[in-house]
Formats: sequence, C-alpha cells, structure tokens
Amino acid sequence: MPHQLEEELFPSTPGKIKRRTLQRCFTSTSTMFLWALFLIALTASYLAFLTNSNRYLYHEKMIRSSAEIRRSNGMSVLVTGAAGFVGSHVALALKKRGDGVVGIDNFNDYYDPSLKRSRRNLLEDNKIFIVEGDINDMRMLAKLFEVVKFTHVMHLAAQAGVRYAMENPNSYIHSNIAGLVTLLEQCKAAEPQPAIVWASSSSVYGLNEKVPFSEADRTDQPASLYAATKKAGEEITHTYNHIYGLSITGLRFFTVYGPWGRPDMAYFSFTKNILQGKPITVYRGKDRVDLARDFTYIDDIVKGCVASLDTAGKSTGTGGKKKGPAPYRIFNLGNTSPVTVPTLVNILEKNLKIKAKKNVIEMPGNGDVPFTHANISLAQRELGYNPTTDLPTGLKKFVKWYMSYYGFDHVKGSYVNS
Repeated sequence: MPHQLEEELFPSTPGKIKRRTLQRCFTSTSTMFLWALFLIALTASYLAFLTNSNRYLYHEKMIRSSAEIRRSNGMSVLVTGAAGFVGSHVALALKKRGDGVVGIDNFNDYYDPSLKRSRRNLLEDNKIFIVEGDINDMRMLAKLFEVVKFTHVMHLAAQAGVRYAMENPNSYIHSNIAGLVTLLEQCKAAEPQPAIVWASSSSVYGLNEKVPFSEADRTDQPASLYAATKKAGEEITHTYNHIYGLSITGLRFFTVYGPWGRPDMAYFSFTKNILQGKPITVYRGKDRVDLARDFTYIDDIVKGCVASLDTAGKSTGTGGKKKGPAPYRIFNLGNTSPVTVPTLVNILEKNLKIKAKKNVIEMPGNGDVPFTHANISLAQRELGYNPTTDLPTGLKKFVKWYMSYYGFDHVKGSYVNS
C-alpha cells in the first residue's frame, strides 16, 4: 500500500525521494492537525473562562445587592443553611425589616432537595441571593467575606436528625464540627469580625432528668451522636470566643415545627402517612409512658433568632487576635409547654379529618430521649423572648400549608398532581 501511494503521488520521482517527500507530507499534516486541536482547545478554554468570569461577575453583583442594608442601623447578615427550614424563615424576617441578607446552602439530599429549592425560590422572590456551596469550602467563604463586610453571621447550616446519625455518622462530623470550625476560622480572620449567632440544640441535655431544662444544667451525657456534635460545637465556640474575641450566642432549639418544615420530623411524616392511609409509628417510653416534646412554632423561634442578633455584642478581635472580652451566651428557645406525641396525633387527625392508623411500640435505643421541656426565663429576661403559638394553632397553620404546597384534595382524597 505505501509503494502504491508513492507511485500515485510521485510517478516520475526516484523511490527514496518519493518516500522522504511522502514522510514530510505526513509530518506536516500531523503537525497542522495537532495545531488545529491546540487552537480548538485554547478557544474552548477561553470561552469557558469568559463564561465563568461572567457568571462570577453576575454572582458578585447579586451578592452585593442582596447584602445591601435598607434601614438605619441595620445589619448585613450571612445566613448559613438559608434554604433550610429555620434558615429560610430567619432570612425572610431579616430582609423584610430592611437588613442585608446573603444565604449559603449546599442543598444536600438528607431530605428532598426540591423542597429546599422551593424555599430558595421564595427567598429569591424577596431579593435574597443564596450561594450554592459548602461551609467547609474555605476559599468560597473567604471570597464571600471579601465581597461583603458582614456584621453578623446566623449559622444554621447543620446535619440534623437524631436517628440518621446511626446510618451516616460522618455527615455529622463534616457539617456540625468541621464546617463550624471552618466558618469560625473565617470569622476570626475577618475585618471587622462579625458577631455570631448559631443553632445548638435541646438535644445537648441528653439523659438529663431534671425538668424543665435550664441552661445551667449538665450537658455532658449526650444520648446521640447528633447531640454530641452540638455539645462539641458549644465547647468549640467557647474556645474561639475566649482566644479570638468572637461574640458568640448559641441557641438551643426545642422541636421546631411549622410551614416549610423538615419532612423527617414526626409531625410532617405523620401528616403525609395519615393522608395516604398508611400507618404511623408512635413510640412509647419505659413503663408505657408517652413521649413528650416542647414543640415550638417557627415564628416564635424566628423572633428569638432575630432578638439574639439584635442584642449580640460586638466581637473584639482584629488581625485574628483578641483585644478584649467578648460576649458568650447560650439560650433555650422553647415553648415551655410539652405535649405528648399521642396528643400531637389527635390534633393532626382533627385538622386532616382522617383517623390515623397507629402502631404503638416501645422506643428503640436510637438516640431519642423520652421528653424535652425548656426553661426560657433567661431568654425572656435577656432577649424579650415570649412564645405565643400553642400546638393546636401551629399545627393548623402547618396543615394548611401542607395541603397547599403538595396539592392534596380532601374531596378526592388524593394529591392533585399525583
């Protein structure tokens, strides 16, 4: 074949010269082909660079706009976990009163991400921009703090849930400990340092049997890995307050519920299963004692979060070094009126107009505790915190939202979009 090609291309040329000439042709063609590939790759890289640059400039513009303060003496707040249940409500409350708000969320799949994206759409409708990213990404956090000089951080990003820790323990370390430290490192280095309010949990009371739970009670007996990571968070934040002068307020939430809530919570999953005619599992404690929770409506929690931001003293560090003592506070945010789980089910049955199919079993050793009950006297005194929504009122609002969001038709007894 090579000799035939030589004769066709160079019929009157001696053999050696033919082959050399042909080799040069192939070499030249190969070189041109490689150059063409290089130019194509270079062009693609340049177009990608332009696309990414435009995207970055767009994001920076949106971040600056979202962070703009629109009231006198307002604050600029970074809300982590902004597409989450509590985070989205707090972000909206701050924005509506004129504070600058920028959110961050990684939209993980612990529960249906579409609910988180629906919350994001709600925030975007209110001019709140959410950066999609992980709080463990130090470079991203550094860029955010470079674009905006945040006065406050509302840290609500976390791996939630008590039972899930038995399936995926590493996710709790990643979010609740490593993520917290990464965020604190950025806040420590920021100029000026922001004041930090963050979500601890009533779970830190663990096996404590003294009720109601008070901030001064012992919290060294966690009953779950989730609780242990939140307790570790309290110790870590205390360290950063002590060494670096960060102003820090920890909030121990007690069973938050309401519209736009988390599908893994009992009231949410009960509602779904009751409507679908599926049985629900109701746990009992030892000696057939009903479990009880200090259910706290989302609007009351939001008021406590905002009051914590408003009363947070300034951080005192500069250049990563402490210049003086800074506030360190911990508050219970609860409703002070524990309700048993069977009572919760009864209220849902009345609102849904459907009788629940119940499987009542003894509580397994999965990290849950038999009861929670908040002493909120410190929050009342220091924050003016005063919860006003009882469980029947709050669940009625939740059910109304659930029916609207998921499109359940009571007449047909089915979901409209199913």
